[in-house]
Amino acid sequence: MYNIIVFGPPGSGKGTQSKNLVREYGLVHLSTGEILRREVRDSSAIGELINKFMSRGYLVPDYIVLKSLFKTALQHQQSKGLIFDGFPRNTNQAVLLEKILNKKGMKIDKVISLEVEEEELIRRIMRRARKYGRTDDVAEVIHNRFVMYEAETLQLKEYYKKEGILCSVSGMAPIPVVFE
Repeated sequence: MYNIIVFGPPGSGKGTQSKNLVREYGLVHLSTGEILRREVRDSSAIGELINKFMSRGYLVPDYIVLKSLFKTALQHQQSKGLIFDGFPRNTNQAVLLEKILNKKGMKIDKVISLEVEEEELIRRIMRRARKYGRTDDVAEVIHNRFVMYEAETLQLKEYYKKEGILCSVSGMAPIPVVFE
């Protein structure tokens, strides 16, 4: 089993590149954003709680994300591998992810960090909002997500660099070029 984390700021192409990896290598795509949005759409009790955070652009607390993510991940233990898209978002989540994977005899093999300039990120997010009608893609929420990324997620680059599994990729090129 080969497990990958794809991370980067909002709008960097994590979902797009993860889908390409799924198509090319037959891995299972675990998008925390999609998993959490599904909980919200299903109007479950946990979905209502998740919505209180996501609708404001705040990170959903670790215990909620972990519960939803691992419920889904455990359904795919026999796959070729997993792609964690949008998770972990902070060092605490990275440590918890490692502990849980280690208990199952698994590990993270590679971390891909997509690097995209902020102006391009905003353009992509606004285009995505128009195309897909995502309610979390509005100016105030986008700003909060960038602030949270800078404060919480950016530190993961150093963490995974020390682990020797970080690969930084420019996400500024056309999609096929980034994928290659």
